[in-house]
Amino acid sequence: MKTTRRGFLRRSCGAAAAFGFPAIVPARVLGALAPSNRIVMGMIGVGSHGTGVNLKGFLGQPDAQVVAVCDVDSNHMANARTLVDKKYGDGGCAATKDFREILARRDIDAVMISTPDHWHVPISMAALRAGKDVCCEKPTMTLAEGRMQADLVRRCGAVFQTSTEDRGVAVYHRMAELVRNGRIGRVHTVRVGLPTGPDGDGDPTPQPVPPELDYEMWLGPSPWAPYTKERVHYTFRWILNTSIGMIADWGTHLFDTAQWGLDVERSGPVEIDGRGTFLSKGLFNTAREFRVEYRYANGVRMIAENDVPYIRFEGDKGWVGNRGWRGPLQAEPASILGEVIGPGETHLFTCPAGEHRNFLDCVKSRREPYFPAEIGHRVSSVCHLGHLSMLLGRKLRWDPVKEEFPGDEAANRLRTRAYRAPWNT
Repeated sequence: MKTTRRGFLRRSCGAAAAFGFPAIVPARVLGALAPSNRIVMGMIGVGSHGTGVNLKGFLGQPDAQVVAVCDVDSNHMANARTLVDKKYGDGGCAATKDFREILARRDIDAVMISTPDHWHVPISMAALRAGKDVCCEKPTMTLAEGRMQADLVRRCGAVFQTSTEDRGVAVYHRMAELVRNGRIGRVHTVRVGLPTGPDGDGDPTPQPVPPELDYEMWLGPSPWAPYTKERVHYTFRWILNTSIGMIADWGTHLFDTAQWGLDVERSGPVEIDGRGTFLSKGLFNTAREFRVEYRYANGVRMIAENDVPYIRFEGDKGWVGNRGWRGPLQAEPASILGEVIGPGETHLFTCPAGEHRNFLDCVKSRREPYFPAEIGHRVSSVCHLGHLSMLLGRKLRWDPVKEEFPGDEAANRLRTRAYRAPWNT
């Protein structure tokens, strides 16, 4: 390669030249592949999903080399470093609690970000400015920051993968292709089932910060709040300072398939009517139960309500969908299941090997991944729109081109939120 990936990105984003780590890939990482074909990676956030899915996913790829791990919890960090060193048979993996040390390394091509939601965009944007390609977990925290992130990816010419597996899962790909190719006729309704929120209320009682946790860094841009065990790690999802709850945690999966099938993945609904029951007795304060109805400009309705995870497209010639996470494809009439998508029809871009493989392929080819920043932003927007309608307790109108609520000052103020100093995007 005449121009290195990281060199191109630094020039495109105007990244500072002050990062002082040498651009040297140790001989141990090269193996049988040339340096230009080896993607050197840093892992930021190595908790349960960050390690069990994302780190292990990249360690299983022959052309990826993990050289550094980062987590604010030293137990998570040590566990991840052990896995990396065991994989490569040495003690060469660096470990840090500060993601900026990962971004400052010139030898790192790309990062995998598996932090809580409130850190996704600030770290992603810092990584882009540092000349890295980015694979980042969903969702964004606000409508405004998602737009800023997608715009920065475009300006940098970076590869950005929104990290979910759905577009590589056969049942969802097949479902979307059948719908896009008219096998159920004109679609009028999409039904989506999303799990309810947590059973408990969460304990808000302040507790001593455990010695392994850098709690100040964990909070980062979110408002300061006293430490309690259920504020961090998995249960951050049920607290509005750091997430918006189940509508985003699961919605970013199933709403994406819905928009993919409807061919509105770079747009969004024009009307949202949501009602939710918000938790209020303890620490947790996201919506536990909810029902949201979306309407698109073409008249299609999408109804999301609490149930097992499922999705169903309904048209004037039949329906297609599944019930249960990755459940088998169902259709009426059943003959739809045997339909063949011809060579002249719409074939949706996918990668059956999943988001990690697709990301690495695109880092090399500079092709847009199957779930790029713009589409990731748009599906997170669907989640935020439903959440804001529930929060305000009324129907909202949305302009997906201008990305604003026409004539609605109260709703427009909620497109963004303040970051705690000194963090910003």
